[in-house]
Amino acid sequence: MNIEEKVKPLFIAGPCVIESQDVMDAVAQELVRLRTALGIQIYFKASFDKANRTSLHSYRGPGMEKGLQILSDVKNRFRLPVLTDIHESAQAAPVAEVADVLQIPAFLCRQTDLLVAAAKTGRTVNIKKAQFLSGLDMQFPVEKCREAGAADIWLTERGTMFGYNNLVVDFRNLPLMKQFTPRVIMDCTHSVQRPGAAGGKSGGDRKFVPAMALAAKAFGATGYFFEVHPNPDLALSDAPNTLHLKDLEAVIRKLI
Repeated sequence: MNIEEKVKPLFIAGPCVIESQDVMDAVAQELVRLRTALGIQIYFKASFDKANRTSLHSYRGPGMEKGLQILSDVKNRFRLPVLTDIHESAQAAPVAEVADVLQIPAFLCRQTDLLVAAAKTGRTVNIKKAQFLSGLDMQFPVEKCREAGAADIWLTERGTMFGYNNLVVDFRNLPLMKQFTPRVIMDCTHSVQRPGAAGGKSGGDRKFVPAMALAAKAFGATGYFFEVHPNPDLALSDAPNTLHLKDLEAVIRKLI
């Protein structure tokens, strides 16, 4: 039996960063509707702190304490599993009390203490592939987590930097990373980002998001990651590459 037959695709979606209660509720309500209508496994994603924003003046989020309260509220009211980022090893244990999945940001995927701390929580660890690493290089972050006790490890492709302010996706990374874990996810919105290309913040082009998802399916992705927002042009982080919430269903239907 091959990996695709054993692993049912899952979906991760939500605003890039925790915003107002209205935005969080609108997204969560739609994810619940899609879960019921399409019979899919879907995780709510939002960051309590975007610690790697381009500019010091960019919105980072509400911080860990308030952010975890908000994520816990979403989880309990909407019965959605939650995924969020951690940036420091000290955040792993308190975040694991709320989040079902701890995500390691791409720039930090080689940080041994961070990986080990996440693994020791017993939660699923989603490691985003760094923009400067190959798919094969991700063997070693996986090994660090596995040796530290993680039972469930995911890998996420989000593009590679070959030049200034742009990303290129080598879809061969998906089957290559499947050598290390069966759960390989395509970050369909960050992969169309243009890092730092919009005058102190990142640009991007959301019209390519559906194509990124379909290409990833052709290469055997077993999960799909979408940043979504009811009004993406007003999103407080990653607005240009964020998918409109109303368009998520059509993309998922094509993938299933």
